[in-house]
Amino acid sequence: MPYEREVPPPAVVLRAAYGAFDAVVKTITDERSWLPTGCVGWSVRDLVFHCVSDAQRGLVALHTPVERPPDRDAVTYWEDWRPEPVGAANGRRFNRVVASMFLRVDQLCELYSDTAAAMVNAAAGAAADQPVATQGHVLLAGDLIRTLAVEATVHHLDLVASLADAPGPSAEGLGEVRRTLDGLLGRPVPVAWDDAQYARAATGRAPLSDADRARLGADAGRFPLFA
Repeated sequence: MPYEREVPPPAVVLRAAYGAFDAVVKTITDERSWLPTGCVGWSVRDLVFHCVSDAQRGLVALHTPVERPPDRDAVTYWEDWRPEPVGAANGRRFNRVVASMFLRVDQLCELYSDTAAAMVNAAAGAAADQPVATQGHVLLAGDLIRTLAVEATVHHLDLVASLADAPGPSAEGLGEVRRTLDGLLGRPVPVAWDDAQYARAATGRAPLSDADRARLGADAGRFPLFA
């Protein structure tokens, strides 16, 4: 996908990304909620709970203004997110335990829909240049909102791994993922991947082929760019 001439505002990207994710959430039945996703060890319901938590974190961050200058932006925020086996295993365990405590999956799905809507509304009213705190870092609110859209879009690809009839991520969300990955790479990716393929390959969800490695050159060793 070529770069867009005009990058959509953060709140517009988030609305599209969360709206597309929620459209899938609204189709989840109890039986479908136990299907595997693209996240190792997580079922559909586990991943939905994780995304509830992410939207909640965003709400807290937007209401935690600080006076310190940002130490991360929408791209460099992801530099900290590298594969870490122990932390990943603990995260999978926590999400699985808590998500399984919902007796009916529709309760979890409604919680996601309500929380995502609240986050979208908060993003629309946020001052994009206000520094906010989250996860030990300070970002401008607009950059925070873009990171939330990226996470929702990548997890959307995970969510539909076993849901063949489910709609895919929004174009706006996929565009934000590409901009972020190109920013981490330091150049437009030289491989002819579509947005979804690029997202999967650059986050370790799909292996690089020999041809991919040849096109990437020395940068192949930097993959995944984040996970």
